[in-house]
Amino acid sequence: MSRAATSASTILILVAGCLIAAITFGPRATSGFFLLPMSNTYGWGRDVFGLALALQNLLWGLGSPFAGAIADRFGTVRVLCAGAIVYAAGIAMMSFASTPGLLQLSAGVLVGFGLSACSFNLVLAAFGKLLPERWRSLGFGAGTAAGSFGQFLFPPLATGLISQVGWQETLLIFAAVLLLVIPLSFALATRGTASTKATASAPSQSLVGALREAFGHPSYVLLVLGFFTCGFQLAFVTVHMPAYLADQGISAAVGASTLALIGLFNIVGSLSAGALATRFSRKWMLAAIYAGRGIAIAAFILVPTSPASCLVFGAAIGLLWLSTVPPTSGLVMLMFGTRYMAMLYGFAFFSHQVGGFLGVLLGGVLYEASGSYDIVWWLSVALSFASAAINLPIRERPVERPVVAGAR
Repeated sequence: MSRAATSASTILILVAGCLIAAITFGPRATSGFFLLPMSNTYGWGRDVFGLALALQNLLWGLGSPFAGAIADRFGTVRVLCAGAIVYAAGIAMMSFASTPGLLQLSAGVLVGFGLSACSFNLVLAAFGKLLPERWRSLGFGAGTAAGSFGQFLFPPLATGLISQVGWQETLLIFAAVLLLVIPLSFALATRGTASTKATASAPSQSLVGALREAFGHPSYVLLVLGFFTCGFQLAFVTVHMPAYLADQGISAAVGASTLALIGLFNIVGSLSAGALATRFSRKWMLAAIYAGRGIAIAAFILVPTSPASCLVFGAAIGLLWLSTVPPTSGLVMLMFGTRYMAMLYGFAFFSHQVGGFLGVLLGGVLYEASGSYDIVWWLSVALSFASAAINLPIRERPVERPVVAGAR
């Protein structure tokens, strides 16, 4: 293949993957804007909506390793298409969810499992397999930044549509938009291990062997544990921030602008993290990002809440929002290679989503119990510095594998 053809193919992969990341990340970033209208319509407490979104985060994480294993084995396209259909069905059903059980089934189960099979975790794994090595770190940053662009684009769109056509109709529009993932997914076609030869570095490694190797590797375990905090903070802020600001007398427009700024500045943060991950220690980057989050959150809750403080917080936390993803995915690839990357990153992402489950759930439960989000905010600060410390002992080098006799 000529250099021009290779470049065109690389650009097509990047564009399609980034569009998928933006389309799938955008609607779930607007969840908080449906909390109050749905709760007011059906007379629910915030814990009801919080439980459904907590379930979504947990199942998103739980399904990710399995979706990754299927993509590693049989290719990416089938998984992305199935995930988009399930995700869209969940969003559409959410518009008619008049009982807590239906809300948990739609916004929780269907959207959670749909996200696990079509969100940026699958896109990043496909980038790791399809992009030339010199493009991979930039691709990880670009895919993460594209998800952030979805977060920048969709919250203002959601608030505008809710005010113009209603929250139920807005959900149906988002469901239709999600189906665009299906044609885009064909640009990310990867061959599974069922149709390819094993790599030279692991000539006969099975899926079970890859799991045993990863969870027996202390650095991978530390990486997985540290990623918990990222999910806790992202899910709590995404779901509860609009309601928290409303409690402080801040308008919905400022809330939407705050989340949009998080998405906008995370484009800068994610691209920068992707570029820097090729030059600097990834574990030190992660430690700095988590510590920076702790400082930003502490400053936000200590100063009086105002539109200005909200926007400054949105910009500051946005720089650190998903910038953990490029160094985290890069470390997984460095340690174990690309063959089982979708599955192994999926397990790291499961830890992330367990954190998200608890962040959303505790936000709702503790608010109903105390009338305040303060406990969860301060827990986020403590977790930030704990994760900064957890990442420091990580050893940044490929796992040592015994040479198999006869391997070439």
